[in-house]
Amino acid sequence: MSAALPAAPLTRRALLRTAFTAAVLAGTGAVLAPVLRARRPRQTLTPAPLAEEETYRGRHIAVDVAGVRIDGRPLHVMRRADGSYLSGINHFQSYSTPLELARAAVDELGTAQLALAAPHHA
Repeated sequence: MSAALPAAPLTRRALLRTAFTAAVLAGTGAVLAPVLRARRPRQTLTPAPLAEEETYRGRHIAVDVAGVRIDGRPLHVMRRADGSYLSGINHFQSYSTPLELARAAVDELGTAQLALAAPHHA
């Protein structure tokens, strides 16, 4: 019968080599993560429905090709690069659809009315 060899003691050099290898692997993973993420198929944005109308908290909301209107007055809506929407009423919050944006604008306006759009100067 042969006797098992005793395990080698953990040396400082072996410990440092293991720590260095782990650091190199972690750094490589961190550098390659954005590259690998960029290779994924991108999400395609679906257009919003062409026309929606509803009454929300007693206010008439209309969303169509011409834009968003609350009680017949236009609400300025901006589309962000990620496909969400925001408006001047609350430009710190974005919404996934123009209808959600209009509801939030009604909540923010309370009983106030939107100002009529000023004429554009040529």
